[in-house]
Amino acid sequence: MTASAAAVASVRDVSKTFGARKALNGVSVEVAAGEMVALIGPSGSGKSTLLRSITGLQTIDPGAGVIEVFGQTVQKNGRITGQVRAARQKLGMIFQQFNLVGRLSLFSNVMLGALGRIPGWKGVLGVWPSADKRRAMEALHRVGVSDYAAQRANTLSGGQQQRGAIARALVQGAQAILADEPVASLDPVSARKVMELLVELNRRDGLGVIVTLHQVDYAIRYCDRVIALKAGKIVYDGPATGLDTKQLIDIYGPEFEDAFWETNG
Repeated sequence: MTASAAAVASVRDVSKTFGARKALNGVSVEVAAGEMVALIGPSGSGKSTLLRSITGLQTIDPGAGVIEVFGQTVQKNGRITGQVRAARQKLGMIFQQFNLVGRLSLFSNVMLGALGRIPGWKGVLGVWPSADKRRAMEALHRVGVSDYAAQRANTLSGGQQQRGAIARALVQGAQAILADEPVASLDPVSARKVMELLVELNRRDGLGVIVTLHQVDYAIRYCDRVIALKAGKIVYDGPATGLDTKQLIDIYGPEFEDAFWETNG
């Protein structure tokens, strides 16, 4: 198996333009299976655009750019390919606003992770296989919110909802988790619990994790590798321990102080 086939994501010469602004400018990067990687950078740096492009939620510019997920080409020459659905099945996507259906119970939301394995009508009617029901309860227990399984999602705290979203990815059978600012809407205590859970899934289960973070201290504390973007280009790609204050000031400029959530670590 080639390095690219084993990679969670392989991004080659990718650009994305919004009007006159280059959100991504010739970006090339590869994230191997089992890595825990943070994408950081100031507002408008391109980190969320890069993550959304990997999932196929954002199309890239026409041209030489190619994006592969677990060896399957999901974007090429500015077009989403027919392989994107199969690739997405391997990716558990976590968003800042949780993306749970508020009127459904937490259990029902987590069960939605099984939709890719069963006929659509069964999902609509809530006819779930027993094995998937067990898997959902195990996932809820794993992330620490099984006591809230019957509760409507919109009555839960942000931290509980985000852990439910992670449980949904586990039921899906995701091989990697891509999380876009997953702790931005949470208080620091809930944020730490969510990040610790992502670390556990990475280290214990071997899931690859790519997470965009505004909080530099969280990126350094929880992730082994940090990729920093500025004005659509990668300006740092290396171990989290390799970032120093001067580099961070160069990356963030006037946003430097705001990029740290807990200044005392």
